[in-house]
Amino acid sequence: MARPKADLPASEAVQALIDGEGRLAVRVTPGARVEALEIAEGKLLAKVRAKPQDGKANDAVRGMLAAALGLAPSRLELLRGATSREKQFKVAG
Repeated sequence: MARPKADLPASEAVQALIDGEGRLAVRVTPGARVEALEIAEGKLLAKVRAKPQDGKANDAVRGMLAAALGLAPSRLELLRGATSREKQFKVAG
């Protein structure tokens, strides 16, 4: 059975959470049943199916963020939180 596509908020809503220096904070839930990005109480929450081993969950979050922002995944750099649920990405450009 094919996986359903991730549920993504509007690009403008995600872009509004990027600070003046191009940083985006994300709270991640790895190993979730569904993949989704949601905005709750002014924070971006990411749920990914990937398990947190060998950077797979980080790569999945980067891919979802890139899709939501309409960017290539290479334009997002993980600044902080490689082994934490609280992550911070730098959005290039």
